[in-house]
Amino acid sequence: MADLPSLLLASLNPSTRKQAEQNLQALSLQPAFLAQLLSLVLQPSADRSVRLAASVYLKNLVKSRWEDDEPPISDPDRAALRDALVPAMIALSSPTDKAVRAQIAESIALVAKSDFPEHWPDLVDRLVSSLSESNFEVNISILETAHSIFRPWRAASRSDSLFSVINYVLSRFSRPFLQLFFHTASLILSDSKPPNFVQASQAMVLLVDIYYDLVCQDLPPDFEDSHAQFFAAENGLFIKLLVWDPPQFHTDPDDTNPSVSSQIKTGILEIVELYIKIFSDVMQSSNCVPAFVRTIWDLVGGGKRPGVADDGLVSQSLRFVASAIRSQHYKELFGSKETISGLVQGVVVPNVSLREHELEQFEDDPLEYIRLDLALPSMGAAGVSGDAVTRRQAAADVLRALVSSGYEAEATEVTGAWVTQGLSEYNANKAENWRAKDTAIYLLTAVATRGGTSQHGVTSTNALIDVVQFFSEHVFQDLEADAGSIHPVLQVDAIRFLYTFRNQLVKPQLLSVLPSLARHLLSDNYVCCTYAAISIERILFIRQGPQLMFTSADIQDIAPQLLDALLSKIETAPTPEKMAENDYLMKCAMRVILVARTSLVAGFERILSRLVAILGVISKNPSNPKFDQYIFESISALMRFVVQANPAALPTFEQALLPPFEIIISQDIDQYIPYAFQVLAQMLEFHSGSVPSTYGALLPMLLNPTSWQQKGSIPGLVKLLKAFLKRDAKAMCDAGQLTQVLGVVQSRLIPSKTNDAWGFELLQAVVMYAPEAELKQNLRGIFLMMLQRMQTSKTDSFVYYFVYFLSFCLAVEVNGMTPDYVVSQVEAIQAQLWTNLLTTFVIPQAPKSPPKERKVVIVGLTRLLTQSTSMVQEPLVRTWPQTFQALAKLFQTEQQLSKKDETDPDAGLTQVDFEEQSAGYQAAYSRLAAAEAAPLDPVAHVESLPAFVGQALAGLARGEPRVRAWAGATDAGVTGPFVRALGQFGFAL
Repeated sequence: MADLPSLLLASLNPSTRKQAEQNLQALSLQPAFLAQLLSLVLQPSADRSVRLAASVYLKNLVKSRWEDDEPPISDPDRAALRDALVPAMIALSSPTDKAVRAQIAESIALVAKSDFPEHWPDLVDRLVSSLSESNFEVNISILETAHSIFRPWRAASRSDSLFSVINYVLSRFSRPFLQLFFHTASLILSDSKPPNFVQASQAMVLLVDIYYDLVCQDLPPDFEDSHAQFFAAENGLFIKLLVWDPPQFHTDPDDTNPSVSSQIKTGILEIVELYIKIFSDVMQSSNCVPAFVRTIWDLVGGGKRPGVADDGLVSQSLRFVASAIRSQHYKELFGSKETISGLVQGVVVPNVSLREHELEQFEDDPLEYIRLDLALPSMGAAGVSGDAVTRRQAAADVLRALVSSGYEAEATEVTGAWVTQGLSEYNANKAENWRAKDTAIYLLTAVATRGGTSQHGVTSTNALIDVVQFFSEHVFQDLEADAGSIHPVLQVDAIRFLYTFRNQLVKPQLLSVLPSLARHLLSDNYVCCTYAAISIERILFIRQGPQLMFTSADIQDIAPQLLDALLSKIETAPTPEKMAENDYLMKCAMRVILVARTSLVAGFERILSRLVAILGVISKNPSNPKFDQYIFESISALMRFVVQANPAALPTFEQALLPPFEIIISQDIDQYIPYAFQVLAQMLEFHSGSVPSTYGALLPMLLNPTSWQQKGSIPGLVKLLKAFLKRDAKAMCDAGQLTQVLGVVQSRLIPSKTNDAWGFELLQAVVMYAPEAELKQNLRGIFLMMLQRMQTSKTDSFVYYFVYFLSFCLAVEVNGMTPDYVVSQVEAIQAQLWTNLLTTFVIPQAPKSPPKERKVVIVGLTRLLTQSTSMVQEPLVRTWPQTFQALAKLFQTEQQLSKKDETDPDAGLTQVDFEEQSAGYQAAYSRLAAAEAAPLDPVAHVESLPAFVGQALAGLARGEPRVRAWAGATDAGVTGPFVRALGQFGFAL
């Protein structure tokens, strides 16, 4: 442990990072390591970098290992850390400890997510008892901790378990919290400022945040009782704090960080917006909304343009106004044409107009400009939220709210006048008044939009505006203009307009603008080039029903030109970091490959070599996980389509990819190893026959336990081992490697709550492909390892995987796997164990199987009922009726299972959209959609489930007269329709 500070420092240095992390990993397995790490964080004399690194490492350990059992954190170490964390937060109350304190607060939140309140019942009591009326430095630490625990409730789905935790907290926390809120407010609002005024004001920021946390799901009784104290129109605390403007917090006009008072006001308006959305009856009864609207007008209305530091406050003010409009409860406030005109003139136009700092950002920090510009609100939804929404977007959302809430004609007329004025100003002096046209286009875009999403563009437009005509008359000319002939912002506006209203254009129109967008890919202006890539990618992703609008044939002529332009832009970057910086370009290249598909076969070698060259450069310093995802997806998709069309091309891919993959693996580039394993598995899947020697040489490394330490590598390793087993399981058995595979499953996968699913997937491959003698020798041990996990740390997901695995073993007809053999192996572990498993787990869980897995479960239960002699003998015969009833429940959805999938086999691949997938991009592991082999049907021999089940049951009934009585001992409401359905197919029991 004496080496801990030096190891933490070494982990910050790229040249020593890898070895230091390995040494830290080894140290972390020692008892009391977490306590030692925390004590280092708390040492004021230690190097500040060491303390911060220690706090980050502590948080990451908790994040990766607290809820997982691999490798385990001992119960004493868990208890010791829980006892130490809150005192640590209090000890870190100095302002200089803010960064370290934030990491410890997050650690507390992570532990609380798993352990609170069951294993940490005194957490809230300890927080409450530490609050002080005078020591606001301590209060800030405590409130930061509380906020880190409660904040996840904002995004949580409503459930009984969530409300149980919230009520547990409220019973202990709400009254002390409200007392502290009132006390702190009285201090900062008093005429005589106390000595701790600044600290109390900083605490108020957190108190407001926590107020939101505590009411985000439901209105607690204590908060309902004190509603008037906060919301009253005259003397309510929230109104007082909204007009509170102490000179101590006035900032420099050029400062970009919001002041304490601005943060408090922003938080209050978030609360008021929340109340309008979900507690509208409370707001109506208190009649306080007009007072908030007047206060907001004083803050941001009448043409005021607060500085950049107040962007969050202005945006939230406008979001509140938009939500109030959408609520439809305040028509007297917003319904008149005069009010709408005042809103547009006093609030919308000033905040839509491009500001100087935004133009500087356009030129000096273009990626940040694009990121903010694309952080669009959910258009047409009941309000928007999110720190990334800019003032321009929030102002535009006020217009969208008016259009979608019954004020379409008035809003269109008033805004249309401003649009006309802006276009006239531009036409009078195009060089000087380009901003007027920029504002006009932004206003028109906002008022024309009724509904849509940032991912799919506008899906519903204002019937009073013809966006296609506006595009033709005012926008298309800027799209076609030569670079330098107009201001680049207007060229970006034209591309953005096309991007926003892509769904309003028909396919021929979109095809006609692709060459213009391709030309803009070559633009020297970073934003223009990038927006062209973004627009091309989204256009190619447009769907018509389940299918993509654009096919390979549509873009086969332009695809090479698009890829050449995109890759050229990427290749010109001077450093690995700059090359990987713009993931929008790489995403567009990926989309072109996914849509162009086999049309790229003719020139694939050049595309492949360029992708591999880019990979070689960025692998020197991986810096952008999204770029990494897209380049590996591009390589994988190119190989998928080219090799499917021309199997002889596979050696070309292997020659290009195996050398860099060897470097990635040998140099342990952990960001890329998960991808490399997936692509290697994909290449091996393309081979028929035995495993080529170039792949076989990898096996010893794959089976080394150290290869499985990085959690992100596990899915790729499993896919690769499955490919090896499918190709040559016998050779692996002869080399003793099957034992190693099972050892990995037993030590790394099945015991882990995070990775147990991959363990089951690998075991299914063992059952499918291992030689019969080897399988029968190991099956009992496989069941035993699962049962041990079931005893020590059973979870709902593990039970689900376990039941599916048992069904899988019962269903497959490989390697002498009969139902009786499966039953005998379980019974050999313990007498009557199969009966216990069947009644406790299989029968209750089987009917809950998801549709994609029901076929296997149906076949497994049918074989158990009809092919197992054990099931018709004592004592198992007593479970026959229950098992039959479980089968009947499953079979109720059989019809949808029997339908053949006649859609494009690559549809799931070409429609992949990482922004839409909650489990799409993850830092630890990202699935490569193109590397996924077609799912294997382990019971493909069963073509018709009704015929299979009916024949099996009818055959049993003919030889076993007791079947009718067994079936009669079930719930007729469940099994009756099932039996009648079988009769209609010609199978009588």
